[in-house]
Amino acid sequence: MLKERVLPADLFVVVNKTILQDKDRDLLYMLYQPIIGADAVSLYFSFCMYLDKLEVLSQTWNHHHLMTILRLSLETIGVAREKLEAVGLLKTYIKKGEMNEFVYEIYSPLSAYEFFGNPLLSTILYNNVGDKEYERLTSVFSLPKINLKEYEDITCKFQDVFEPEDITNFEQLLLDVKKSHKNKLEIMATINLEHILNAIPEEMLNIRSITNETREFLYRISFVYGFSDNEMIHLLQSSLTLKRTVDKEALMRNARNYYKFEHFGALPSLALKTQPEYLRKKNMTTNLRDKKIYEFETTSPYDYLYSKHVGKRLTDTEIQILSYLLCEMCLNPGVVNVLLDYVLQESDNKLVPTYVETVAGLFSRNKITTVEQAMQLAETEHKKRLEKEKKKPSRKREQVPVWIDKEFEVKEATKEEQEKIKEMISKVIK
Repeated sequence: MLKERVLPADLFVVVNKTILQDKDRDLLYMLYQPIIGADAVSLYFSFCMYLDKLEVLSQTWNHHHLMTILRLSLETIGVAREKLEAVGLLKTYIKKGEMNEFVYEIYSPLSAYEFFGNPLLSTILYNNVGDKEYERLTSVFSLPKINLKEYEDITCKFQDVFEPEDITNFEQLLLDVKKSHKNKLEIMATINLEHILNAIPEEMLNIRSITNETREFLYRISFVYGFSDNEMIHLLQSSLTLKRTVDKEALMRNARNYYKFEHFGALPSLALKTQPEYLRKKNMTTNLRDKKIYEFETTSPYDYLYSKHVGKRLTDTEIQILSYLLCEMCLNPGVVNVLLDYVLQESDNKLVPTYVETVAGLFSRNKITTVEQAMQLAETEHKKRLEKEKKKPSRKREQVPVWIDKEFEVKEATKEEQEKIKEMISKVIK
C-alpha cells in the first residue's frame, strides 16, 4: 500500500546521486529486474531520461507526463517506485501543499560482487529465477581465473612515472564533484547483535574485527532466514577464521545448509512465495480461464495445498514434495500450483510422489516457467492419456481439472463473477 497518494498534477524533480555506466544497464536487467519487475526498471530509466545534459538535476515535471511516457497508471507507478526504494535504487522526498512536490534521488545498482555478496538480494534472486538461471548469472559476472604463478609483476607505481605535486589547493574543489552513490537497504533488526557477540568467547572472536559492514551483514543473514539469537550464535561460532574474524562466505554457506536441514531442504520462505510478477499474464480478461490463472499466480504453493486440506496442516511428505518441486526441480510457484492441481485431480485427490516426480520432470524438460505454459502442457498430456484410455476396456472416467474442459475457453462468467474478477485483477495490474 502506497504511503502517500500521488495526483497527476503533483510535481517532481529528479536528482542524480550517481554516475551511471554502461555495465549498470546489464546489472539492472539481469539481476534487479527478476526481483522488482519490468515496470520498476522502466521507471528507473525514465527518471534518468528526465535529467539535464549534465545529468545532475531535471526540470520540474508533473506526474501526468510520467504516466504518459510509461503508459502506466499512477498506482502502478507508485508500486514500481516503492520497489526501487526497497532495493536501494531510489530515495523519495515530499513537500506537502496544495500541490505536492516530490524529489526523486537516483542511486547506482550494486556491483555484481556486492549484489551476490548481499544475502538478502542474492537469496531473493535465487528464489525467483531458480538454480540453473542463478548459476548462469553468477558465471556471467565471474572473473576468468589465470594462473600467474610463473609470471612476474612488473606494474609501475605512481611515483615511477609522475613527479610529486602539491595538491593542497585542489582538495576543496573536489568535495562537491558528483560520484557514484549506492543506497543502503533498510532492514529492521530481528536479533540482539550485542547479546550474540558477547556470547562468543574472546579467544574465538575478536570483537574489534566486527565493522559496521559486518554488523549489517549479520542483520541481513538473520532477516533472510529468520534466525533467533541462539541460532546466530551457533552459526557464528562455526564460521570464524583462525584470525578470530567472521568468514562471510562460510557464514552464508552454513546459514543456507542449516536452514535446508531444519526446513526439509527448502530455501527461506520459498513455499510461501507467489509467481514472480515478470512471469505473470499481463492482459487479464474476465473469462473463467483467466480467473484460474490469477488464482494460480497469486497463491503460494503452501497456501494452495493447504486449501485442499480444509484446515488441516500439511503432512511431512507434502512439505518434502513442495521442497522437491521448488528447490530441486526449480519450478516457479505458479507452475507448482498447476502441477499440484493436475496431479490431485488425475490421482483421485492423492498426491502420489512418483506421479508428482513424473509430471515435474515433464515440466522441467519442457522449460515451463509460466502458469499458461503449464496449463497448456497439462492439457496436452491429458488428451494423450485419454487417447490411451480409449484403447483399454471401458471404465469410469477419472476426474480432471476444470480448466482442461474443452468448453472452458468460451464459457463466460456471470455479471456478478465478472465484477469480482475485475476487482481482483485491478489490484495486480493497475
